[in-house]
Amino acid sequence: MISPIQEFEQVALNQDLPEYQLKAGDVGVVVDITPNGSQYTLEFFNFDGDTIAVVPVRPDQVRRISRREITHAREMDIA
Repeated sequence: MISPIQEFEQVALNQDLPEYQLKAGDVGVVVDITPNGSQYTLEFFNFDGDTIAVVPVRPDQVRRISRREITHAREMDIA
């Protein structure tokens, strides 16, 4: 049995979230999980460690990151 995603775990988006300028594959950290597990709050950081977005998502909008994946960098407009 696969264990559920936990707080402070890194996950990748399964889909674009244009309202937050985030794209499928962007990596965030789970900072909160509702008691019933129906929603995660993810925090996204730039490479300086600054928070660029805190976003609520459904569990089906994220996936675990495998050991065989690499990090990818892209620019984004930050207000």
